[in-house]
Amino acid sequence: MDAFVKGFYKVLLMLSGVSMVATFGVILLGVAARQFLWDIQGLDAYAGYAIAATLFLALPASLRHGDHIRVTMVLQKLPPRWLNIFEYWCLAAACALTTFFAFYAGRLVWQSYVYHDVSAGADVTPLWIPQVLMLLGCIGLAVAFVDALISRIQGRPFFEVADGESARAE
Repeated sequence: MDAFVKGFYKVLLMLSGVSMVATFGVILLGVAARQFLWDIQGLDAYAGYAIAATLFLALPASLRHGDHIRVTMVLQKLPPRWLNIFEYWCLAAACALTTFFAFYAGRLVWQSYVYHDVSAGADVTPLWIPQVLMLLGCIGLAVAFVDALISRIQGRPFFEVADGESARAE
């Protein structure tokens, strides 16, 4: 199961990279279009969709690599017993919040699909299409927090740290 979850994180990170390249391509197309006085409707919206997809799809992998911000000022002051309790509480709360967020993101996608909700811009894109990428990122983050909590309960490390690099905790 652990290999499947790690593969899921890698696929989402790869899709995030594709979205980042798509953002670059759309912005480059917009710059070129302005130079040739072309009017391509909706390029700004597509750049925004791609940026949002990049951010959401990278969330699980960035959590796995320890790149999310942790407030160590509080953690350093706690005695080991309280630190352990506090970390369990934080992981459980994060599991609940991200699951809640993923559920409502899925509901938003479904409602956008059912009601044929489209972008208010000139591109008139069905909104469920870019929202699906947001939903995938939300599901991935919820899975990552559940994975982190299960790893903590089992006593195995969750965060991947590169060789010679200490865990980033800011």
